[in-house]
Amino acid sequence: MTDLLILRHAPTAWNAAGRIQGRIDEPLSDAGRARAAGWRLPDGARSRRWVASPLRRAWETAALLGLTPEPEPRLREMHWGAWEGCVRDDLRAAGVLTPAMEALGLDLRPHGGESPRDVQDRLRPWLAELAADGRDTGAVAHNGVIRAVYALATGWDLVSRPRHKLRDFHCHRFRIGPGGAVAVVAMNIPLEAPADAGGSDGRPGA
Repeated sequence: MTDLLILRHAPTAWNAAGRIQGRIDEPLSDAGRARAAGWRLPDGARSRRWVASPLRRAWETAALLGLTPEPEPRLREMHWGAWEGCVRDDLRAAGVLTPAMEALGLDLRPHGGESPRDVQDRLRPWLAELAADGRDTGAVAHNGVIRAVYALATGWDLVSRPRHKLRDFHCHRFRIGPGGAVAVVAMNIPLEAPADAGGSDGRPGA
C-alpha cells in the first residue's frame, strides 16, 4: 500500500481566461505565484518522496512550495489536441464541442488529443509502480490527472456529478493498493485559509 497526496498547480493567465492549456507549457501568472507562495502543505507532507509533471506550471508550483520533486512525464496534463488554446464556450458556440460529445465522458477525445480514459491508461503503470515501491508520495500535477485518478477510485464516468466537489487550491489523498488499485482517503484538504471557496465542480481544467 502507498499513500498518494496529489495537488493541482497554481493558476496561470490561461486559467484566468478559461483557455484549455493541455500540453501548452504556460508558466504561472503573477497572481498564481503569489497564491502558491501562501500555500501550506499538510503536516508531515514534506517528508514524502515528491514527483511533478514536467510542465512548467507544475514545476514552478513545486518550487514555490519548497519542494525538490523528481520529474514524472506520465503526470502531464491531458492532451487536448486542436482544442488547446480555445475557450470551451467558444467551442460549444461553434458546434465543435456538442452535447453528444460531452456525454461521452471518459471517452471524449478532442481531435488530435487524448481522452480521459487514455490518461487513465498512462497513469495505471505509474500507480502500480507506486504500490510496489511502498513509499508515501506527493505529486504536483493537473486537473485532468486528478480527475482521472479520482475516476479510477470511484468509478465516476465524468458525466454525472462526482461524489466529491473537486476543489482548486486543495490537495487530495488516495491509497494505492496492489496492481495500482486506487481508493479515496481524503479529498479537498485545504492548502490555504478556509476563506477560499473556489472549486472546479469536477469540470475539466488544465
